[in-house]
Amino acid sequence: MSAYPARMHRNGAWPLLVLLAALQFAAPAFALDPLPSWKDGPARQAILSFVNTVTDPAATGFVPEPDRIAVFDNDGTLWPENPMPAQLAFVLDEIKRRAPAESALQADPVVQALLAGDTAKLLAGARHDGLMHLLALTHAGMTTDEFRATVERWIESARHPRFNRRYDELAYQPMLEVLGLLRANGFRTFIVSGGGADFMRVWSERVYGIPPDQVIGSTAQVRYDLRNSGPVLVKTLDQVFVDDKAGKPAAIHQFIGKRPIAVFGNSDGDKEMLEYITIANPRPSLGVIIRHTDAGREYLYDANPGSSGTLIEALADAPGRGWTVVSMKDDWIRIFNDP
Repeated sequence: MSAYPARMHRNGAWPLLVLLAALQFAAPAFALDPLPSWKDGPARQAILSFVNTVTDPAATGFVPEPDRIAVFDNDGTLWPENPMPAQLAFVLDEIKRRAPAESALQADPVVQALLAGDTAKLLAGARHDGLMHLLALTHAGMTTDEFRATVERWIESARHPRFNRRYDELAYQPMLEVLGLLRANGFRTFIVSGGGADFMRVWSERVYGIPPDQVIGSTAQVRYDLRNSGPVLVKTLDQVFVDDKAGKPAAIHQFIGKRPIAVFGNSDGDKEMLEYITIANPRPSLGVIIRHTDAGREYLYDANPGSSGTLIEALADAPGRGWTVVSMKDDWIRIFNDP
């Protein structure tokens, strides 16, 4: 060994250089695994291959960055929707809080169905009439600021009945990685969900990195009012738009104005959105269905007609449409970011 390296070793610098060199060569290995919570298999490879194709300027399927748009259903796709969607749990807690002091609530048949856990009844009908009635009872008449504060308080205190964790701690870790991968490759990511837009906008940026202006959900008209304290927007149940089934493609057109090239859903409520984005799209497209197949770590329910996340028709269409079907049990190493 020359005198120079010997001096470096005695001073402690040589091992440091070796360590830095090792880290330099190791770093790409970490960078090459953007989906560490996904098992290697067809689903993971389909996502990675799609991203590589549309972002490679030399590929025939290259898509310019302004046209890289991906849309995600929320309940059941980005976080759990069983035993009931989170917004319905929020409504239930609000009803429970108010019912003891309000006899009219106690006598309401829709409230009784909610308290009995009859989720199917609440979500029945094209407009989910039972749920709309409950939203009128618990949302209408509040200002948007009051509603936001109410949701924030609920998020801070409510716990999922099975996992005993805050709802905002139950985002699916593999899907958070997909969101990160897409955004790192120039995609804009949108939520397109049957849930209330105002409800999701309270926490979507903090939980998913999706800002409020990229959240599309069910909406109703708000009313402007100038009060002594200043201007406010008051929530109403006028002109209700339910962002579900065929409403999703319509909402994408209305609020995004471009056809996305990637779509992630989990139920028959996402079928029309999957069709709109993947059938006869002039650009390469990716359709992904998340299946709830893990009773041990999450739930096993998507073939149950009584579930809010029923998946029958879209699953049957998946092979012919070229949609990628993800099994939570078989494709995900972990489901949540466990503490």
